[in-house]
Amino acid sequence: MNERIVVVGAALWHEGRMLAARRSAPPELAGRWELPGGKVEPGERPEEALVRELREELGVEAEPVARIPGEWPLGRPGYVLQVWSAELLSGEPAPLEDHDALRWLGVDELDAVDWLDQDRPAVAEAARRPHP
Repeated sequence: MNERIVVVGAALWHEGRMLAARRSAPPELAGRWELPGGKVEPGERPEEALVRELREELGVEAEPVARIPGEWPLGRPGYVLQVWSAELLSGEPAPLEDHDALRWLGVDELDAVDWLDQDRPAVAEAARRPHP
């Protein structure tokens, strides 16, 4: 039986725009866009993982606001994506780990980047909901 691994993603909002991050690795994902985030570590709540990952990957402080309903399977067996809307509290996002570019996108611009397949439904759902 496969272990269930939760990966958290942030629909990180600031001034009415959502942050998109372009992957730099692994090679099969490089150049495509995703919601920033990462794996929940043992003993960690998903919201705590989200705050930690945004600090590590982007150098920002953020606050999870609400979980986006749904859960999306990732390419590896047992891995699932859960997404939270989050508010940027402080810092200017920079691509510190796993990314080579960042873009703030308005709701009407979300189709301007090539999202990873598993992120597309989460991005669409996040855009339909009230955001900070």
